Amino acid sequence: MNRIFVTLALAATFFMLATFVLGMSLGDVRNANDRETQSWATVHRICGMLAAIGMVFVHSVVVTYFVGTSRWCREVVETYQMPTEMWLVSARLKRRTFPWAVISMLAVVGVAALGGAADPAAALRVEPIAGISWSTIHLIGAALAMGLIVYAFQKEWGYIQGNSEAVAAIMREVRRIRLEKGLDVETPQPAQV
Repeated sequence: MNRIFVTLALAATFFMLATFVLGMSLGDVRNANDRETQSWATVHRICGMLAAIGMVFVHSVVVTYFVGTSRWCREVVETYQMPTEMWLVSARLKRRTFPWAVISMLAVVGVAALGGAADPAAALRVEPIAGISWSTIHLIGAALAMGLIVYAFQKEWGYIQGNSEAVAAIMREVRRIRLEKGLDVETPQPAQV
């Protein structure tokens, strides 16, 4: 999962940053006669939605990984009557990861909502807060969300690495127990280069 997560997180972060740069390079989107700016604004909206979907996907993969491995750890520990602490490590890491994943997903939804509020062609127009334009609020929200998401990715990666170590420890203990009982044990194969 370490390599998969890093690849997905980097791709999603790159796409999020590209969308941010694209949004920063837009001209006056309120000028309906500027066709080029309107075209790029449409590209920005589409990229924003794709970046949001990508971010939610990455965090969903993380949540799914922890749900699956935590359950697997518990079942293996119970089956082989190992100390409960061995699966509780994975359970604790799962509980630490979930808030970061959920907060990140909510941040993405919030940025998308602020982008909708900043759209001058939106059917529903709400007066901005304290006279600050919705596009400025969207910009600030996007910058804060990007910082939060990158930090969350860093935290999640650390928890994934810790969980991988917990799974490896359980596997070593299973191997030891199976050898003691004279049961079949898979022999690790050398890595193919």
